[in-house]
Amino acid sequence: MDDQVKMRWTELEAAVADAARHPLKEVFSREPDRLARLTLEACGLTVDLSKTILDEGVVAAGLALADEVDFGAWRAKLLSGAVVNPTEGRAATHSAERGVGSEADVKAAREARTAMKALYERIAAGDFGAVGRVVHVGIGGSFLGPALVIDALPASGPVPDVRIVSNIDAVSLERAIEGADPAKTLMIVVSKSFTTLETRMNAESVRDALGLPAERVIAVTANPDKAHEFGVAPGNILGFAETVGGRYSLWTGVGLAAALSAGWDAFTDLLEGAGEMDRHFAEAELAQNLPFMAALGDIAYASILGAESRAVFAYDERLRLLPDFLQQLETESNGKQVDRNGHRLARPSSPVVWGGVGTDAQHAVFQMLHQGTHLVPVEFLAIREPGHSMDRDHHRQLIANCIAQGAALLAGRSFEEAQRETPDEQIARAKVFDGNRPSSTVVLPRLDARTLGALIAYYEHRTFSFGALLEINSFDQMGVELGKNIARAIASGETASLDLSSKALMDRLTSG
Repeated sequence: MDDQVKMRWTELEAAVADAARHPLKEVFSREPDRLARLTLEACGLTVDLSKTILDEGVVAAGLALADEVDFGAWRAKLLSGAVVNPTEGRAATHSAERGVGSEADVKAAREARTAMKALYERIAAGDFGAVGRVVHVGIGGSFLGPALVIDALPASGPVPDVRIVSNIDAVSLERAIEGADPAKTLMIVVSKSFTTLETRMNAESVRDALGLPAERVIAVTANPDKAHEFGVAPGNILGFAETVGGRYSLWTGVGLAAALSAGWDAFTDLLEGAGEMDRHFAEAELAQNLPFMAALGDIAYASILGAESRAVFAYDERLRLLPDFLQQLETESNGKQVDRNGHRLARPSSPVVWGGVGTDAQHAVFQMLHQGTHLVPVEFLAIREPGHSMDRDHHRQLIANCIAQGAALLAGRSFEEAQRETPDEQIARAKVFDGNRPSSTVVLPRLDARTLGALIAYYEHRTFSFGALLEINSFDQMGVELGKNIARAIASGETASLDLSSKALMDRLTSG
């Protein structure tokens, strides 16, 4: 890190420290334009950052840091197909799948989509016979993105019954194939390398358990030769680019199962919504740029104030899988200890991302968020239109709870206020909430394929922005490999190099 970058970090740290001296619940009176300045809108999303530490000083210092680390240049590299993954010498071309990228990358993505649509239409037309169930086999990004979309959008496609197998624990496999008619089941195997142990084993087990013939197996991979070796017919193999990382691969043929569930038009709308967010990220001034401004808040809390986690709560059942999706997206991308040049980071990188669904989470973890001793920035997601046709009072109560939690985190309750409720001093002290706890809120007018696409792309670019400000490589995941290698060795009986504890645990769990 050069001296100029260090100076900008020092300025940002000073601005954050200065902002932290002013209680959040008082900033609205100190800054009359705060709500308007920190409520950002684009692509159908409204993001309210006014209950965070982002005052004018923090934003100005953050913009200066972005300029010093060449944020604009790295953003341009990302969106033009230049190398942004230096450890592997690769671009990251997921935005090209949505029409934003180099001419060559966009053309290749369009051709791959044409092949995907042709396969989709073959399935819908009955070329595979009657298809009553699709079993999608994948793990990590090959699982979380499609699972999120399938769960969030109405099952309006030609195969509404889509089951996903990811865990190598065969309990999940048995549940996915329970009651399946082999003559009406189609398996989609998704693996970028087509060598992932869990995916290969699960695919073999599904194939063997159901007796699926080769013509009822589809592969989605960047390594078609390996898929062919597995027995998949060439006409049933969809490829995607090596430059699309697994956690960014939903937009490719990896999303075939989601398209079969939601319908091709919905999948197209998903891509269009994401492309709209790509263009916003590319063109908007940073102070009005949704992904960048949210990432600046993440940097302030995680990398400067030391918040070790960030909590995300979707106040809509259809987004119940979003926290799981974000956990992989953010922590696998930015859970790094060195910068792009291999130098040790001087400050924390990705926080732990976790969360749940409101209102369930209110009765599980909000006690800690309100009165616990950890600093945990909280993010709420709310949708204006309900996703059901029942009494609208359900939705009014849901939204009231969402707004109330953010208001309570901000305001807290003083000892004097608590004493007015109860004269018992001990009980009154137990009812004190410090308040001054940060939260942000993302609002969608409705949850449909287009807004969902924009939302997912918002989080992708927010993740990239966080990494770019820290000058880290958000597109490799070297930390995943060591555990995989050790697991392969243990499974093959090579345990000599294990520590004594691990050897004893292996014996305890596998002997007899």
